[in-house]
Amino acid sequence: MALTGLLLDIANISGGLLLGLATLDKWDGEANFFNKIAGVLAPFQTVIGGALVVLPILIILGGGFGIFSIVSIIGGLLLLTHVFGKVPALEETLRKISDKLMPFKAIIGVALLAIGVLSLLHIL
Repeated sequence: MALTGLLLDIANISGGLLLGLATLDKWDGEANFFNKIAGVLAPFQTVIGGALVVLPILIILGGGFGIFSIVSIIGGLLLLTHVFGKVPALEETLRKISDKLMPFKAIIGVALLAIGVLSLLHIL
């Protein structure tokens, strides 16, 4: 279970960087630090989104439930928006959920980043 937690921390940090890029880019000014990191992570958006959906579900099934798991799943759904068309049975429902969450994309991203870092440091 420790490996699952570590992988989820990494996925939270990566997903947080991708989702919160608009806000994070304002914070670093002209350094473009977050843009460079997001450029490296962008090709892995589907994998990161999948990890953010699957890993918290595994943790919940293992008896560890928390609000952080819900935030991770929401972040994963936002990262997987481009994949929803490939799942015809769930496409409409997933798109509705994603459309409702999209205004909160940056907030969810910063929350994922904070959750990932704090959990990695064993503060959460």
